[in-house]
Amino acid sequence: MQSLGRHVLAEIYGCRFEVLNDIKKVEDIMINAALEAGAEVREFVFHKFSPQGVSGVVVISESHLAIHTWPELGYAAVDVFTCGEKVNPWDACNYLAEMFGAKCINATEVKRGMVNDQQERLVANI
Repeated sequence: MQSLGRHVLAEIYGCRFEVLNDIKKVEDIMINAALEAGAEVREFVFHKFSPQGVSGVVVISESHLAIHTWPELGYAAVDVFTCGEKVNPWDACNYLAEMFGAKCINATEVKRGMVNDQQERLVANI
Protein backbone atom coordinates (compact mmCIF):
# COMPACT_ATOMS: atom_id res chain seq x y z
CA MET A 1 0.00 0.00 0.00
CA GLN A 2 1.28 3.43 -0.94
CA SER A 3 0.83 6.71 0.96
CA LEU A 4 0.41 10.21 -0.42
CA GLY A 5 2.51 11.76 2.31
CA ARG A 6 4.39 11.46 5.56
CA HIS A 7 3.36 13.54 8.58
CA VAL A 8 5.75 13.70 11.53
CA LEU A 9 4.29 15.05 14.79
CA ALA A 10 7.08 16.05 17.15
CA GLU A 11 7.16 17.03 20.81
CA ILE A 12 10.48 18.82 21.37
CA TYR A 13 11.52 19.32 25.02
CA GLY A 14 14.37 21.01 26.87
CA CYS A 15 14.83 23.74 24.28
CA ARG A 16 16.58 27.05 24.90
CA PHE A 17 14.19 29.84 25.99
CA GLU A 18 16.07 32.54 24.08
CA VAL A 19 15.67 30.62 20.81
CA LEU A 20 12.01 29.62 21.20
CA ASN A 21 11.04 33.18 22.16
CA ASP A 22 12.81 34.90 19.24
CA ILE A 23 10.54 35.14 16.19
CA LYS A 24 13.41 35.77 13.77
CA LYS A 25 15.43 32.80 15.07
CA VAL A 26 12.42 30.47 14.95
CA GLU A 27 11.56 31.67 11.43
CA ASP A 28 15.13 31.19 10.17
CA ILE A 29 15.44 27.75 11.79
CA MET A 30 12.10 26.58 10.37
CA ILE A 31 12.96 27.75 6.86
CA ASN A 32 16.38 26.13 7.07
CA ALA A 33 14.81 22.90 8.38
CA ALA A 34 12.66 22.76 5.24
CA LEU A 35 15.70 23.34 3.04
CA GLU A 36 17.74 20.79 5.02
CA ALA A 37 15.05 18.20 4.27
CA GLY A 38 15.22 18.99 0.54
CA ALA A 39 11.95 20.94 0.33
CA GLU A 40 11.13 23.93 -1.86
CA VAL A 41 9.95 26.86 0.31
CA ARG A 42 6.99 28.81 -1.08
CA GLU A 43 5.76 31.11 1.72
CA PHE A 44 6.01 31.55 5.47
CA VAL A 45 4.28 33.47 8.23
CA PHE A 46 5.16 33.75 11.93
CA HIS A 47 3.58 35.49 14.91
CA LYS A 48 5.17 36.53 18.25
CA PHE A 49 2.92 36.29 21.31
CA SER A 50 3.11 38.44 24.44
CA PRO A 51 4.62 37.80 26.89
CA GLN A 52 6.27 34.87 25.10
CA GLY A 53 5.89 32.26 22.39
CA VAL A 54 6.00 31.99 18.63
CA SER A 55 3.72 30.25 16.15
CA GLY A 56 4.32 29.89 12.47
CA VAL A 57 4.08 27.92 9.28
CA VAL A 58 6.37 27.35 6.32
CA VAL A 59 4.49 26.37 3.18
CA ILE A 60 6.57 24.13 0.96
CA SER A 61 5.80 22.73 -2.48
CA GLU A 62 5.62 19.34 -0.78
CA SER A 63 3.17 20.53 2.00
CA HIS A 64 4.16 22.35 5.23
CA LEU A 65 6.06 22.73 8.49
CA ALA A 66 4.27 24.25 11.49
CA ILE A 67 5.38 25.19 15.01
CA HIS A 68 3.98 26.47 18.30
CA THR A 69 6.45 27.32 21.09
CA TRP A 70 6.18 27.61 24.85
CA PRO A 71 9.59 29.12 25.70
CA GLU A 72 8.83 29.24 29.43
CA LEU A 73 8.52 25.44 29.33
CA GLY A 74 11.35 24.87 26.85
CA TYR A 75 8.80 23.13 24.62
CA ALA A 76 7.93 23.23 20.92
CA ALA A 77 5.09 21.38 19.17
CA VAL A 78 6.06 20.76 15.56
CA ASP A 79 4.50 19.05 12.59
CA VAL A 80 6.21 18.37 9.29
CA PHE A 81 4.03 17.08 6.45
CA THR A 82 5.69 16.12 3.18
CA CYS A 83 4.38 14.57 -0.01
CA GLY A 84 6.42 12.76 -2.62
CA GLU A 85 9.66 10.86 -2.28
CA LYS A 86 12.37 13.53 -2.32
CA VAL A 87 11.76 15.24 1.05
CA ASN A 88 12.44 13.46 4.35
CA PRO A 89 10.42 14.98 7.23
CA TRP A 90 12.77 13.38 9.79
CA ASP A 91 15.67 15.44 8.45
CA ALA A 92 13.68 18.59 9.23
CA CYS A 93 12.70 17.38 12.73
CA ASN A 94 16.24 16.39 13.64
CA TYR A 95 17.55 19.74 12.42
CA LEU A 96 14.93 21.59 14.51
CA ALA A 97 15.82 19.65 17.66
CA GLU A 98 19.51 20.38 17.16
CA MET A 99 19.01 24.10 16.49
CA PHE A 100 16.65 24.50 19.47
CA GLY A 101 19.21 22.83 21.75
CA ALA A 102 16.65 20.17 22.65
CA LYS A 103 17.30 17.62 25.36
CA CYS A 104 14.56 15.27 24.19
CA ILE A 105 12.34 14.70 21.17
CA ASN A 106 9.32 12.43 21.06
CA ALA A 107 7.98 12.05 17.52
CA THR A 108 5.73 9.81 15.53
CA GLU A 109 5.10 9.43 11.81
CA VAL A 110 1.64 9.08 10.31
CA LYS A 111 1.25 7.88 6.73
CA ARG A 112 -1.33 10.16 5.08
CA GLY A 113 -3.67 9.18 2.25
CA MET A 114 -2.99 5.46 2.24
CA VAL A 115 -3.88 4.31 -1.27
CA ASN A 116 -4.09 0.74 -2.49
CA ASP A 117 -4.60 -0.44 -6.08
CA GLN A 118 -8.37 -0.80 -5.70
CA GLN A 119 -8.74 2.77 -4.34
CA GLU A 120 -6.63 4.10 -7.21
CA ARG A 121 -8.98 2.42 -9.70
CA LEU A 122 -12.06 3.82 -7.92
CA VAL A 123 -10.64 7.34 -7.89
CA ALA A 124 -9.74 7.05 -11.58
CA ASN A 125 -13.37 6.11 -12.37
CA ILE A 126 -14.93 9.06 -10.52
